Amino acid sequence: MAPGQAGGACIGGAQEAGQARDGLRFVIVQDRPTAWACPQRHPARGAGLRHVRLRRPWQGRPVRAKPRTGRSDQPPTARGRKGVQGRGELRDQPPTSRSRTTTHRAGFGAKPQPHLSPIPDGFREGVGWGQKGSRAEPRGFGARQGLLPARTRGGPRGGTDRHTQRRTREALMDLLIRNARVIDGTGTPSYPADVGITDGRIAAIRKPGEPPLSDTGPRTRTLDAHGLALSPGFIDMHAHSDLALLRDPDHSAKAAQGVTLEVLGQDGLSYAPVDDRTLGEVRRAITGWNGDGSDIDFDWRTVGEYLDRLDRGIAVNAAYLIPQGTVRMHAVGWDDRPATPQQLDHMRELVAQGMEEGAVGMSSGLTYTPGMYATDSELTELCRVVARYDGYYCPHHRSYGAGALEAYEEMMRLTRDAGCSLHLAHATMNFGVNKGRAPELLTLLDDALASGADISLDTYPYTPGCTTLVAMLPSWASEGGPEAILARLRDDDTAERVRHHMEVVGADGCHGVPIDWSTIEISGVSDPGLTDCVGKTVAEAAAQRGEAPWTTARRLLVDDGLGSTILQHVGHEENVRAIMRHPVHTGGSDGILQGDKPHPRAYGTFPHYLGHYTRELGILSIEETVAHLTSRPAARLRLPDRGLVREGYRADLVLFDPDTVAAGSTFEAPRTLPVGIPYVLIDGKFVIEDGRRTDVLAGRSVRRTPGVR
Repeated sequence: MAPGQAGGACIGGAQEAGQARDGLRFVIVQDRPTAWACPQRHPARGAGLRHVRLRRPWQGRPVRAKPRTGRSDQPPTARGRKGVQGRGELRDQPPTSRSRTTTHRAGFGAKPQPHLSPIPDGFREGVGWGQKGSRAEPRGFGARQGLLPARTRGGPRGGTDRHTQRRTREALMDLLIRNARVIDGTGTPSYPADVGITDGRIAAIRKPGEPPLSDTGPRTRTLDAHGLALSPGFIDMHAHSDLALLRDPDHSAKAAQGVTLEVLGQDGLSYAPVDDRTLGEVRRAITGWNGDGSDIDFDWRTVGEYLDRLDRGIAVNAAYLIPQGTVRMHAVGWDDRPATPQQLDHMRELVAQGMEEGAVGMSSGLTYTPGMYATDSELTELCRVVARYDGYYCPHHRSYGAGALEAYEEMMRLTRDAGCSLHLAHATMNFGVNKGRAPELLTLLDDALASGADISLDTYPYTPGCTTLVAMLPSWASEGGPEAILARLRDDDTAERVRHHMEVVGADGCHGVPIDWSTIEISGVSDPGLTDCVGKTVAEAAAQRGEAPWTTARRLLVDDGLGSTILQHVGHEENVRAIMRHPVHTGGSDGILQGDKPHPRAYGTFPHYLGHYTRELGILSIEETVAHLTSRPAARLRLPDRGLVREGYRADLVLFDPDTVAAGSTFEAPRTLPVGIPYVLIDGKFVIEDGRRTDVLAGRSVRRTPGVR
């Protein structure tokens, strides 16, 4: 089944076809809300995808499902087990056995779509993915406790007939969106419909010709969406908002784009797990990405504690990847050497703990220290731990320039050996050596998918890249951490050696290509005394000062304490367009929000896909683009109730104008907000209303609940 196709709610928990539990039998029937089925009377229903509770064989009427306690904001578990304790609240435990019978939506690679890899194991309805601290509930609207009138045992059907249930649903609706053009995230043609929302979930969808939804409920608010498209909320698969979500409750940079979920912990460096020593080191190392954090109360140390901090209320939802570089910083430090067996065991333990506490996978930054010092065998061992939890590996691999194809192939081979799913971060082919070579990457990808690999990727729709200036240094010059780097740069002889490797040899930090200072634009500095350089290339700033480009670059590195950010004008438009067409492509902004002139992708990635590449260039249809930005990332993240406009799914939604949606951000004015996105909802609450940010903080952490396969 293709990504985004329908799956069913599980009444009382998903069961294998024909399996008995508590004297009840279950079958799989066609997708319909809270239907009752009898295999003796309706044998054909066994071919569908919705699990429902059957009548007891000795009774002629169904029994109402036992009420369940707890919040109704999480998808059902696979077997309805009691929760296990996790940070003081109940969590649902995934099953110990694996079955594809109950797959609710195909992961990357499901047929009939071409190029895609097989359905990822464990991607089943109700495996326990969702937000922290909630009990799983059936997704069918009427199945939640207290939502529909109870039917007395042996009594007449009376108040529970279909029309009464529909009227009850409509009376309880919080929001009714009328006259929307629904782009549901499956990639299939859009359609007109009214959509009702209750308790943070999509309660009903009515197309023309179907019984209309009533707006007469005592608490129902109606929104006329004439001329607007209604789609699932966009998922940013590569975000650097790890501190921005805590620093800036508004977070319009992402909310105004229609982003309802970000994946944090990218490129192998972030703020959990840490101890007191590594916290200070990682803050220093990625000042250029997130600032130094002096305005943040770092009251966490573990992954779980960081996610708890997010659960106090943030602008958009957030998932988290365990940063492999930070883990190596814990166990090995900043040295360029293989890990000892004891250090490798320590890293395995940290990764396992992070996965238990809710991370969705692991990231690496293999051109950033200290993660870049890991050997393939070390990475393979850590990926094996991630695979045990059905997570995925997301590497910023070893080169996007010379040797880029070999670097991609290395990651595919490594994850194949580990049995781990792979998501290629900002999958680009940059620098002059890779101009026009995207088809070679896609052939490599298709071959891996055809062999059964589970691979996806993300890109941003711009040609320049963005990183820190210190990331361009050769790896030997970065060993030992920030203070050791600065000591080398202050030494004239060592600094000259660094220059030679960057300008002549082509350092690994420069992706194996001799650096061209005219392509390196200074986008942000930490020292206010250096702001005259912002917006200029290193070559331009050097000419203005009457000195060599390396002299200017060295001055920036030392005087700014390694905090300068840069834009790299090294991309190729034909590569960008080719890669975004691929069926396993998703959207990731890679948005760094720091600096005086950040990359416009931080404020414009998703409307730029919709406006420029879809409406203006026609690279993809609007339905295809929405699928790339919604259901496909939801499939990679194993989220069973996000990424589609579907009854029972979370009401994380975007209303946008297909005729006007566009990025407002440019390289000259990078913080300009987009146009054509007047409404964004998270958990059924408006975070953008009439084009303005509300004061609602509806976002929470989205966790993988404990359990191994």
